Amino acid sequence: MKVLVSCEHDDQVGAALLGRVEALEVILYDPAEARLTPQQQTAEVLIPPYRGSHRPIPLLAQLPHLRVVQLLTAGADEWSADVPPEVLLANARGAVAGPVAEWVLAAILTLYRQWPALVRFQDTGTWAHRRVDADTLAGKRVLVVGAGAIGRAVAARLPVFGAEATLVARTARPGVQAAADLPSLLPSHQIVVLTLPLTPESTHLVDTGFLAAMPDNALLVNAARGRIVETAALLAEAQSGRLRAALDVTDPEPLGSDHPLWSCPGVIISPHMARTVPGTAELCYRVAEEQLTAVLAGRTPPNVVHERRTK
Repeated sequence: MKVLVSCEHDDQVGAALLGRVEALEVILYDPAEARLTPQQQTAEVLIPPYRGSHRPIPLLAQLPHLRVVQLLTAGADEWSADVPPEVLLANARGAVAGPVAEWVLAAILTLYRQWPALVRFQDTGTWAHRRVDADTLAGKRVLVVGAGAIGRAVAARLPVFGAEATLVARTARPGVQAAADLPSLLPSHQIVVLTLPLTPESTHLVDTGFLAAMPDNALLVNAARGRIVETAALLAEAQSGRLRAALDVTDPEPLGSDHPLWSCPGVIISPHMARTVPGTAELCYRVAEEQLTAVLAGRTPPNVVHERRTK
């Protein structure tokens, strides 16, 4: 089975890994090129690049033999509308759960222990003993909205800090509350962590009403997608100082240099890099290897987003 793998630096580990799999033929391509070569057009599998994964979407029309699009991201929202119905789409669910969960805990502790303010005091050479109101994660209740691999990884790490996690998903199951219960859950949780996928139902889930239900001084952590949060509503709450936020994703993205979110008190922003640590690309490609091995064996890959359908 012929597999298109990006020639970019971050994808070299994937080309090497998949090149060792029997029955897979790796064909390199440049995601920045608008045209595929005749050899590249024979591929049955397209793997978008580790960085800027949306770039090869225009290449889909040049792949008449395409059977599978295997993503290196947990989110499939950038691709789901463009992948033809006869092509299987699979994501890399689970690959980045560890790094993203680590970012979530780092972001919470950064705001709770007031590191942004302390660093600003350091910049001026000020010994700011008792000049900030630090808090502890111990005893806090954390609502994790999204009970996939990343959400479960966040929930598993919180008890180490003495915090209590409540998982929420679209539908209830043992140990997981239903999304319909959010209005009653929000007032009793000091931290809300977003790890859910972007879908039509989750777009602007976090709106004025959602934020108003959060208690004073609560913290919103978005490690999912920017469009899940209604930016204007968050901006109003943050500018008033009632709520705080840690954002790895924003809407719009990238955030313009003059956007008021940058200067909001109690808001920290990272540029969509929660998963970006050494070794993450290999983690993503190892999941891709598992998915393609299943396809070679005639099975539906575990991370399928939509299965192949006849026209």
